[in-house]
Amino acid sequence: MDSDNLSQLIRRAQAGETEAFSELLEAHYDVIYRFAFRWCAKREAAEDITQQCCIKLARAIKQFQHRSAFSTWLYRLVINTAQDWQRQDGRHQHAGDTADHPSDSAQEESQVYLQQILKQLDDMGEGLRETAILVLAEGFNHREAAEILGVKESTISWRLHHMRKQLASTDGAHTS
Repeated sequence: MDSDNLSQLIRRAQAGETEAFSELLEAHYDVIYRFAFRWCAKREAAEDITQQCCIKLARAIKQFQHRSAFSTWLYRLVINTAQDWQRQDGRHQHAGDTADHPSDSAQEESQVYLQQILKQLDDMGEGLRETAILVLAEGFNHREAAEILGVKESTISWRLHHMRKQLASTDGAHTS
């Protein structure tokens, strides 16, 4: 969808047109779910986060001011929703469905490994999980990630450097 059509669709959704909001949601649902899954690495949790994000999007669509790309604003909304989900009742720590196909042991092992990395990032400091997902998983450059997270581009660069340094020292401690 080109930017003019997207902008018109957003304005119609902001005006309360249900059909426009549904179309907007349909166009972005996969992005929301993919990011939520990368955030938590659990299918069931990603579905919960996605559902909560869709509800928040319906409530917050009027707040989008067309000053930045809609995707930038939407990623911030998904991040906030995921952080809220993570804080609620410690649900993110419960064991759950970690793979879409539990019988696939390689995929299950990959999901466990991803959860371990995400936990390490959380332990290293605030903002590292978001930065890693945006830059390393979603493919945003440092400037784009900085805009989404509302920080300086140099902060993104520092976070990535810090992350790599900490993961390398952790890896070295495990292999010695």
